[in-house]
Amino acid sequence: MPGAAESVFVSYVGADRAWAEWVAWHLREAGHHVELDVWDWRTGDNFIERMDRALGRATAVVALFSSSYFDRARWTREEWTSAVARRRRLVPLTIEPLDGGEVPDILAAVIRKDLHGLDEQAAITALREAVAGPTGPLTAPPFPGTTGAAAPSVDAGGVRPRLPGGAGMPEVWNVPRRNPHFIGREATMTRVREALLAGRQAVVQALHGLGGIGKTQLVLEYAHRFASQYDTVWWIDAEQADQIPVHYTELAARLGIAAPGAGTGHTTRTLIEHLRTRERWLIVPDNAEEPGAFETLLPTGPGHVLITSRNPGWKDLVPSHGLDVFPRGDSVAYLTTRIPDIATQQADSLADGLGDLPLALAQAAGVITTGMTPDRYRRLLNDMTTRLMANGAPPGYPAHLAATVDIATARLSNAHPQATELLRLAAFLGPDPIPTAWLETTVGRLDTLTVDPDDFMWPQSALQHLSRSGLARVDHETFQVHRLTQAIVRDHTGEADATAAEHDVTTLLAAIAPSDAVDPVGWPTWAALTSHLTAGLHTAAQHPPLHATLIRAARYLCVSGQSRAGRDLAATLHATWTTALGEDHPDTLGIAQYLGHATADLGTEATARRIIEDTLERRLRVLGPDHPDTLNSANDLAATLARLGEYEQARSLHQKTLDHRRRVLGPDHPDTLNSANNLASALDNLGEYAQSHRMVEDTLKGRRRVLGPDHPDTQTSANDLASAVARLGEYGEARRMFEEILEGRRRVLGPDHPDTLTSANNLAATLDSLGEYEQARSLHKDTLDHRRRVLGPDHPGTLTSANNLASALDNLGEHEQARSLHKDTLDHRRRVLGPDHPNTLTSANNLASALDNLGEYEQARSLHKDTLDQRRRVLGPDHPGTLTSANNLAATLDSLGEHEQARSLHMDTLERHHLILGPDHPDTLNSASNLATALANLRQFRAAEQILGDARARSRRVLGENHPDTQRLTENLARVLTALGRPFEAHRLRATGGKKGQRRKRR
Repeated sequence: MPGAAESVFVSYVGADRAWAEWVAWHLREAGHHVELDVWDWRTGDNFIERMDRALGRATAVVALFSSSYFDRARWTREEWTSAVARRRRLVPLTIEPLDGGEVPDILAAVIRKDLHGLDEQAAITALREAVAGPTGPLTAPPFPGTTGAAAPSVDAGGVRPRLPGGAGMPEVWNVPRRNPHFIGREATMTRVREALLAGRQAVVQALHGLGGIGKTQLVLEYAHRFASQYDTVWWIDAEQADQIPVHYTELAARLGIAAPGAGTGHTTRTLIEHLRTRERWLIVPDNAEEPGAFETLLPTGPGHVLITSRNPGWKDLVPSHGLDVFPRGDSVAYLTTRIPDIATQQADSLADGLGDLPLALAQAAGVITTGMTPDRYRRLLNDMTTRLMANGAPPGYPAHLAATVDIATARLSNAHPQATELLRLAAFLGPDPIPTAWLETTVGRLDTLTVDPDDFMWPQSALQHLSRSGLARVDHETFQVHRLTQAIVRDHTGEADATAAEHDVTTLLAAIAPSDAVDPVGWPTWAALTSHLTAGLHTAAQHPPLHATLIRAARYLCVSGQSRAGRDLAATLHATWTTALGEDHPDTLGIAQYLGHATADLGTEATARRIIEDTLERRLRVLGPDHPDTLNSANDLAATLARLGEYEQARSLHQKTLDHRRRVLGPDHPDTLNSANNLASALDNLGEYAQSHRMVEDTLKGRRRVLGPDHPDTQTSANDLASAVARLGEYGEARRMFEEILEGRRRVLGPDHPDTLTSANNLAATLDSLGEYEQARSLHKDTLDHRRRVLGPDHPGTLTSANNLASALDNLGEHEQARSLHKDTLDHRRRVLGPDHPNTLTSANNLASALDNLGEYEQARSLHKDTLDQRRRVLGPDHPGTLTSANNLAATLDSLGEHEQARSLHMDTLERHHLILGPDHPDTLNSASNLATALANLRQFRAAEQILGDARARSRRVLGENHPDTQRLTENLARVLTALGRPFEAHRLRATGGKKGQRRKRR
């Protein structure tokens, strides 16, 4: 070989895999190191990482240009653009004629080598020259298309690939016409091809799945795509197993090996023996439903057998691939390709209604492209499913979906009536998987199922027949009927049978519903149950026995963090029951409670308040003030008032509700403990930290005793106690507690639950208070990203994380970024919460501090002054938030040289901090430090020394020697000592550690 060996990466699209195998094979034979994904990458590898590493190693990227190669949705775009960007050598090989407009402009000037239209010897020469330069004469391999009994040449890639198209079509071929609209299934195609190439003798593979899933279409595409690699491809309609010998006799005649006058049995044996000594053949038994009938009919030898079947029983005999509905991306790609001008959103909605079933997608495309709008088809699909699915079979499919289902159900009904009963019941449930345990639990109470009490194999025996008929997917725990199959079965069910089935569905769903919607132990059951309740919501809402279950389902959605789904369910039920039962019916009021819950959890507290106030008013009138449901609404209203920043009203109503609950329910009832916890939170909001700490500590003990340590309510109290500890300045202990709570919530609730994200936010804020700014920034950033995705950009929780991240940036000295994020958060909070909400005022205070850190003192003074006035009015003069604003305004005045005004305001603030928080609280120590700075600026050094000495000693004890606040106090004291003419004392003090002295702005 004239040139040096290259490290080659082969870039191609899935439809051109036969070319990729041929190119890779011959480049390896020429001495190059070649990386081909389907040969060298393992199942489970990260595709993007493998591709990136391969492109990094490659000295040349061989790109197989075809009309599909430049599709913008293909990964090939990343491959060739990466090669250009990395200045790797790009070797373009065209494998089919291309129009000038198909090749991107950036590649138009690159010299390409054509492989299409050449015989194999010329193509090998062209390939080698393209990669390594001109080559000498090569020894010609046998011409493609010749037959013989010699064993094939093999290496790590399997049988030597032929030049695609070089040998034309196989000599023996009876495969139906290719589907021009085939799309997707590339991963399955790759698995099938790899499995077929892996063996040295006859390799048998089966594809099984529901009717209409596209099994035949995939195998048809495989046969056409890899036709050049076979000499014989024979397609058999295998639905009637007794006709297989007839089809084999036809093949034997085509191969010229059928003896005149021999029977089909003898000819079949002759054919199987013949195939044992031949290579490059593919037999396709299509729709082979009875595996047992093929025990002596599957050929052996160096060829391939590819079976399609509805019956998953093939997996017990041969390696199999279960085929599912399209991934949504493939469904949308199919529809947007077939239907001109359909919007992606329309395609997504249509695919959802069709359940991503390939046959249904093909039928829909056929109807829409002949004169119906996608939106009208989607609307008709809701009410006229069967009639739409009976509207013509698309090319390549034997029948439309309605006929396919009808034929299968008729056969099932004749042979296995118990399975038919189970199918009918499943048709009135939702389209999601149905746990078989539900049937086992309720079997004696379901009137539509005929079950022999001695049949210990039921329902497995009935499910086995459903599975074999292709009408359901069955695994060891669940079974599932496609939504369109369900609709067709429902439409063909008589009125009396439908009524009986709906009654049994009501019985089943009510029976398996857990009694507790809050305990996470029952959430997996609730998740499955809710999907079936909501799928048939209109029907379920009309059945009174299901009302209590539906209300608990709404509660489950709220407490499990699925607030939007909870709101949608509750809103639908509330509207339905208001009309059917009246606004004051207990069920209407019950679902209204969770409508208010979910609305508040979505961050729309003002709307939630109106719903909750109306519900409370009606319950007071209908049920009375002491009814547990009335007290639930009172508790909800108090919690909403707190979210709205109306802390005094919230405290008053929580106290009143707690008193009622203690009297009516007792002190240890979960609802009573809930009120106690909420009252503690209200006290915390009012700045009454010590009282809040005592109450939440007592509540936590009660909840651990009554509910257990992992109950979400117990974890809420634990989180609130940690917050109370942090409020009191005990940051180290708070950190330990938050870490434990966060780990527990991640384990019990999951990483994206709103409560988990609250604990992550609180831990990050505590790290910030401990001076661990980098860790705080990282955790705040991660929490903000999660909250934006889970809650949305305008949710109050998201805005809290944005505010806290901005403060962490400010503490790290990234003041410009902090100012920008604080400004954006303040604008959002003013719009979402209103200008007087305590959280809005927190953002205003923090933006003013960021301006101060940037040296923009006049703007900072103005904003601090306005915020202090608002906090005094909204929170009162002694609230910790108000004192924070007073401290920060005084510090800004000092920076502006207004030292006397600063001193006066600092003295008043320090006195209030002493009174409210105590002398050791970090906020009190910060206030003392800032007062000392103002005194030093007034040259009152001895007074400053006394204050700083006391504050530093307390800070060392409370926060530790290395805390940034302690270090600042040390540096500020050293400066005062220097000013007093005691530099040696200052030097010794600095030796213990200190940071640049500056005023610390509280958040």
